Amino acid sequence: MQKLTLGFSPCPNDTFIFDAMIHGKIDTEGLDFQVEMADVEVLNKKAMQGTIDITKLSYHAYAYLTHQYQLLHSGSALGNNCGPLLIAKKPSTHEQISALKVAIPGKYTTANFLLSYAFPQLDKREEMLFSDIENAVLNENVDAGLIIHENRFTYMERGLLKLIDLGEYWETNTGLPIPLGGIVVHRNISPDIQQKINRVLRRSIEFAFQNTDQTLPFVRQYAQEMDDKVMMQHIKLYVNGYTVDLGEKGKQAIRHMYQKAAELDIAQIANEDIFI
Repeated sequence: MQKLTLGFSPCPNDTFIFDAMIHGKIDTEGLDFQVEMADVEVLNKKAMQGTIDITKLSYHAYAYLTHQYQLLHSGSALGNNCGPLLIAKKPSTHEQISALKVAIPGKYTTANFLLSYAFPQLDKREEMLFSDIENAVLNENVDAGLIIHENRFTYMERGLLKLIDLGEYWETNTGLPIPLGGIVVHRNISPDIQQKINRVLRRSIEFAFQNTDQTLPFVRQYAQEMDDKVMMQHIKLYVNGYTVDLGEKGKQAIRHMYQKAAELDIAQIANEDIFI
């Protein structure tokens, strides 16, 4: 039995796809996983230390880590109509947004990359935990907030409005799905084990799709106070065909993102060989 450290977030899309492989519901081909669960920005920074074998990562963060990690073909969160939203208490024009003070869910999140893609001149940003952003906007600690995850389903109930859907902005300008987060494996792990990890993860995702009733108890355990309806909306938004396998279109979207990051001088990938 080979033990590997595995990092993922407590968000429903992650717990959904990893449940079967960490709880022995599928054949893990002799792999055993030591789970480290944390917010994605914490995982981003942990990966920068190079101390974790397999981890969920924002695609923005991965641009800085291609020398240490490679991307699995399975496990990614890409899609359409699932990008981060910029919200506020009052309207602003596209031109006015660049002058706002914006709460972001982390410097290395893909959400922050998409904010830079749409508003390259915006320089007043305050990092905070994604779940604290709505309150920061409501309390007027910031002018606007960049929300991800389940907050996209709840912000209107709190009287907030959408300034722009940054995922929609990306899709309109590129014609490609939004690369939000992927699963990476350390380059010091042998290629045959990397391929084994990818097979096991794909098997875990397929099990979750086929046996949702057996997977949801684990998802609920970490979904905090999220009701089942919101939880399932969250899963359906971020777990899809690209999660099973990136395919050529998924890979094209990721490469295009890194091309744009280089053009905007946000990040320059160090290794073109990014996929296992």
